[in-house]
Formats: sequence, C-alpha cells, structure tokens
Amino acid sequence: MHIQDFEAALHAEGYSPALQMERPAGYSLGEHAHPFDAWALITAGDITLMVEGAARTYAPGETFRLSRNTSHHESAGPHGVAYLSGRREAPVA
Repeated sequence: MHIQDFEAALHAEGYSPALQMERPAGYSLGEHAHPFDAWALITAGDITLMVEGAARTYAPGETFRLSRNTSHHESAGPHGVAYLSGRREAPVA
C-alpha cells in the first residue's frame, strides 16, 4: 500500500492522522494490549507480531491491524522497523 492511500484510508475509517514510529534492531515488547484500534503501514525494515500464539512478520508496503484490547507481542527485525500508525479510540458511550 502506498502512503497516500494509507493516509486516506485511515481518515475514511475514523482513525487519527498517521504518526511516524521507529524501533531499533533488537527492539522487543512483551505481551501487552492497547485501549484503541491500531492500523499501521510498514515503511522500512520489518516487525513481527505474535497474536494468540501465531507469529507474522510484516515488511515494507504491508499493513497490519490490531483491534483494541488484543494481547500481542512485537519485535523489530534485524534492521529495525519504521512504520506509520493510526489509532481509533473507542466510541464514547
């Protein structure tokens, strides 16, 4: 996916504008969850997410989504990772 298409899709689906994120080689974050939906586009390097015991690696041009409160582990590849990330907060009741 191209950056412009990703940013347009974020807006269309009610996500915040994309933020540039970078994680160095060797980065790893144990099991955690976010109180928001996340949608990211990998722009350099790669990242591996483990959700419910299944690992998947995402490379440049690929996107991933995590629904709010989804427990996951994440780790950057040997060259680190850079990505654009949008958030969608839970609706206010």
